[in-house]
Amino acid sequence: MAYENVSTGAVLAVDVGSSSVRAELYDPSGSPVEDSGVRLDYDLSYTPDGGATVDADVLVELAARAIDAALSRSGGRRVRAVAACTFWHSLLGLDGSDQPVTPVFTWADRRAAGAASRLRERLDERAIHRRTGCVLHSSYWPAKLLWLEEEHPEAFERSRRWVSPGEYLYLRLFGELRVGTSMASATGLFLQNEQEWDRELIGALPVEASQLSPVSDEPFRGLRGEWAGRWPDLREVPWFPAAGDGACSNVGCGATAPSRPALMVGTSGAMRILWRAEAASIPSGLWCYRADGRRFVMGGALSNGGNLVEWLHRTLRLPGPEETERLLGEMEPDGHGLTFLPLLAGERGPGWSDRANGVVAGLSMASTPVDILRAAMEAVAYRFAAIADLLEEAFPGREEVIATGGGLLGSRTWAGIMADVLGTELTLSGVREASSRGAALLALEALGELEVEKAGIPRRQTLVPDAARHEIYRRAVERQGRLYALLVTKPFL
Repeated sequence: MAYENVSTGAVLAVDVGSSSVRAELYDPSGSPVEDSGVRLDYDLSYTPDGGATVDADVLVELAARAIDAALSRSGGRRVRAVAACTFWHSLLGLDGSDQPVTPVFTWADRRAAGAASRLRERLDERAIHRRTGCVLHSSYWPAKLLWLEEEHPEAFERSRRWVSPGEYLYLRLFGELRVGTSMASATGLFLQNEQEWDRELIGALPVEASQLSPVSDEPFRGLRGEWAGRWPDLREVPWFPAAGDGACSNVGCGATAPSRPALMVGTSGAMRILWRAEAASIPSGLWCYRADGRRFVMGGALSNGGNLVEWLHRTLRLPGPEETERLLGEMEPDGHGLTFLPLLAGERGPGWSDRANGVVAGLSMASTPVDILRAAMEAVAYRFAAIADLLEEAFPGREEVIATGGGLLGSRTWAGIMADVLGTELTLSGVREASSRGAALLALEALGELEVEKAGIPRRQTLVPDAARHEIYRRAVERQGRLYALLVTKPFL
């Protein structure tokens, strides 16, 4: 399909994350238009039993407000296309009138853990993982759907369609349901190599394939009703289906080859590689999704990242950010005497234990709040070390790790800990909003303006690991591993 040249215009990128909604304009080279970015924060609704949800219409309203704000800062540039990315894995039920029946059950909602365990008893999880790139875990749709049928049968029966937040946003805007390859690929119901729904797995679940959206990466056009009146200049431009924010983050920071993984710490955390291929063999221990119809993204994700640090700041009443950073930087590696399992929000990679929780061992009367925070930061790095080993085994020859996300870019101490633990040079990304930029770059490629792999890679600083610190951390990784083995049961790997 031919698209209008965007060389004199801009791409508007909308990023619906799990703690904020952002919008920003990008020029044809993939550089952000100065002062066009906007960020609107929100909170997930957490419940004591492990729930983590958000209202779908709240996300739509936030996205609309973000678009309004970005357009008001366009500086007269004409928007020639709209790109989007949203958080992966999340599930929303719609009734026969396409109205929400349920809230959006996010990747962080752990209430389907029991359903995942029951699925594991009757299905071949390893075969499913080889086909879909996903294990049977509460993060993904199979367990969520079974849990909803068992625990919320009325809402389940009323739901006629099952969609992601991005699909619902575009349904509101265009009156049409379609899902992009990237978003479908992270549901746990998608055949990664064949690029279609896994009908064998769907047949074992309380859902019909007809309840899922058709998969297509073709853009939407023709805003309807109030939206056409609200954004007349966007009415007929192409709106590309939402891609997964993790894949977009790799694209946006330039981590587009297996030798150049991205290490992201935002609300959660992930280490990922991205590459072009016709097909992929999916190794044990890692998930595998798609950035688009031509690229795979593989790695491991942690449910505990910046959210853990934020919780500790709030719970332990730590001093302000600058003072806390100073105190952290003065501490010696593993000098607190603590062993931390940073699993307060459960575990995804590498062990996928849905029922895991956080543990701090070694507390004494001498332990301070900053000790606990430093132990948590180091502990998250240790979990990344396990993921890094799996990625290196699957794709040997790591040359550079690019650090993204507010957690690492906002804390020189934490970034240094990561470099020392991994024993690898860590390059701090020069991209402020990697997911947003990645969505824009994918759209620009589809428009024929550039190739993603040839786009610029903005870099800030490269941190070189310290050999002595790496050795101290190597022993601490082993100590954490022994505690993990004692307390956590790995269901699959």
